[in-house]
Amino acid sequence: MSVKRKRYSPQFKLDTVQAYEQGDKSIAQWERELGLAKGLLRRWRRGLLGASNPTEVFPGNGNLPESEARIRQLERENAQLRMEKDILKKVLRIYSKDAP
Repeated sequence: MSVKRKRYSPQFKLDTVQAYEQGDKSIAQWERELGLAKGLLRRWRRGLLGASNPTEVFPGNGNLPESEARIRQLERENAQLRMEKDILKKVLRIYSKDAP
C-alpha cells in the first residue's frame, strides 16, 4: 500500500512563506495548522531566500526551473560536440598515417 504525497501549488508555497514572514507564529505552528510535514515550510523558505526569481523556485511535478533546464541542455550539447571533435581528431590521425 503506497502513501499518496500531497502536492502544493507554487502560489500556495509563496503565500505560506510570505504569511509566515509577516506573522507572529513559529514555523512549527504554521506547519501544524496547515497540515504540512515537519520541516517543509523551512525548506520552501530556504529555496526562496536563495532565488533571484521567486516564480522559478517551485516549478512543480519534478520539472527543473527554466534556467537549470537550459544549463542541462547546454551541457548535453557541449558533451556531444566534444565527442564529435574527438572522433574527428582520431579520423585525422588515421588518414595522416596513411599519407606518403
